[in-house]
Amino acid sequence: MSAKTLLNSLFRYKADADDELLDALSALSEEARSDTFRSALRVLNHAHLVDRIFAANLQRLDHSFTASWSSEAPPLAQLASDIRETDGWYIDYTARIAPDEMEEVVGFTFTDGGRGRMSREEMLAHVVTHAGYHRGEVGRLLPDIESTAMRDVFTGYLHRADPARRQ
Repeated sequence: MSAKTLLNSLFRYKADADDELLDALSALSEEARSDTFRSALRVLNHAHLVDRIFAANLQRLDHSFTASWSSEAPPLAQLASDIRETDGWYIDYTARIAPDEMEEVVGFTFTDGGRGRMSREEMLAHVVTHAGYHRGEVGRLLPDIESTAMRDVFTGYLHRADPARRQ
């Protein structure tokens, strides 16, 4: 399996896990939407901002982000829509990127003004692992979603996406 194929599969998994988590959050009752719920949205928003920052970096585009955290997150419906749109962008990007582009090192500026250099492959790996870390953090913040979601494992995704793997 090539790095391109693996990364595309990982981004499909990320989108699937994000969908599951977002659906579980949407299903929470209003009573369950506490300060902890708002903290969970801030964590998801942070992960999303990093996704957007690195999407700009991968395209060698400037972005307007001056921080990867914000004191307030958008409402869940807006955040879910934005996350799903960005997940789609990464799936498309990893499907069409040429293998030689994966190794290209790209210079960029972090939100604190510091300079960085990473290969596109490294940036993509960062985005997918960073998002997984924060999905887990949200799962720990909101144990109520455990009963409706959080089968956040790559093997589970692969077998749901391709049931023939179970034979």
